[in-house]
Amino acid sequence: YQRSGEDTSYEHCRKLRSFLSLVVVLLKLTMMIRTGVKVLQQSGPGVVQISRCLSATPKRYNSTADAPNLSFMANLFRGEIQPVQVFPYPEAADAEQKEFIRSLREPIDRFFAEYDPVESEKLGKPSDAVMEAMWDMGCFGLMAPEEYGGLNLSNTGYATMGDAVGGVDLGLAVVLGAHQSIGWKGVLLYGTEEQKKKYLPMVTTGKTIAAFALTEPSSGSDAGSIRTRAVKSACGKFYTMNGSKIWISGGGISDILTVFAQTEVVDPKTGKKRDKVTAFIVERSFGGVTSGPAEDKMGIRCSNTTEVFFDDVKIPVENVLGGEGNGFKVAMNILNNGRFGMAGTLAGTMRICIAKATEHANNRVQFGKKIKEFGNVQEKLARMAMLQYVTQSMGFMVAGNMDNGAKDYHLEAAISKIFASEA
Repeated sequence: YQRSGEDTSYEHCRKLRSFLSLVVVLLKLTMMIRTGVKVLQQSGPGVVQISRCLSATPKRYNSTADAPNLSFMANLFRGEIQPVQVFPYPEAADAEQKEFIRSLREPIDRFFAEYDPVESEKLGKPSDAVMEAMWDMGCFGLMAPEEYGGLNLSNTGYATMGDAVGGVDLGLAVVLGAHQSIGWKGVLLYGTEEQKKKYLPMVTTGKTIAAFALTEPSSGSDAGSIRTRAVKSACGKFYTMNGSKIWISGGGISDILTVFAQTEVVDPKTGKKRDKVTAFIVERSFGGVTSGPAEDKMGIRCSNTTEVFFDDVKIPVENVLGGEGNGFKVAMNILNNGRFGMAGTLAGTMRICIAKATEHANNRVQFGKKIKEFGNVQEKLARMAMLQYVTQSMGFMVAGNMDNGAKDYHLEAAISKIFASEA
């Protein structure tokens, strides 16, 4: 890829991704037209929908009602195709932004050149020196606006930094990711101006760890069935929370938590009282917040994972996040918004694994020749490279679409996380 002294590998990969995306779209389009699937096209302010069945004459009509859902996967589930999110490949960062991201990554790469992930795994946490360095480099506030002490990175920039950390220590990547992709993300997305001014500087530069507390023994994906409860006081000035959460990343070291609890609200349509989930910003300093022992995990040990208990925790009404009774929506949007980062992080992990496997294949000799010359080894390396390429492409595709203002990305974000985890 070297030409006239200029590194053109990035441009080559970008064009290759766009070409492969087009091939995939064309193949799917061909199959769908043969089986009578609808195709959505953008046409000025409206939407042109073409419907073709094998037994019918194609019909064409215009609709200017609601804007279409641009999610590639959501449309596939409906038997339609909307290629705008996958082709051309989304490039949200311009040359200036890419240079800014590179300037941030260089000191991190230099730091990790001397970093020992084994030490963090043995300690069960990053050392104080490592945490201090991460704070000094701004790694705990990558996407927060500058006025709150953050670096104001785009989603693409965040995925790039995730790739850098994930390639060195996945445990440390989880520490950083749990803190900002879900830990304080709710404050950024749903916080009032007062909440942002108070809490974002604490979690971006104030060396205060944040955590996201949703999962309970009786509820995982079913967020609406949580049992932790917050009861509003008679004076209406505070809530009293009781309950517990499990598998909380950073649960033992966090001082700011986004916590979800059942609250009694009045249905505006019927006037009847009912339980609905509400999100709260909870400070450990409120009292009554305790953590269990850190889980002794098989891997990613430097990421602290614990139970968290809430015993008569008094929470000011000003710390309701996103409005009373809106906790389910808040939780889902935080999770959807944060999932894409896992693909970028794991792409970095996979990249280093491939490098180590390739180095071994280049040096290991069996039956009189290096094992890289055996077809089955070559196939394994090729599959590893393929999976890493797809993972990275999906992660940055979702990030690019988010940076370009896409709202319909939750399916793609979830798919990228699952695919990356399994790959």
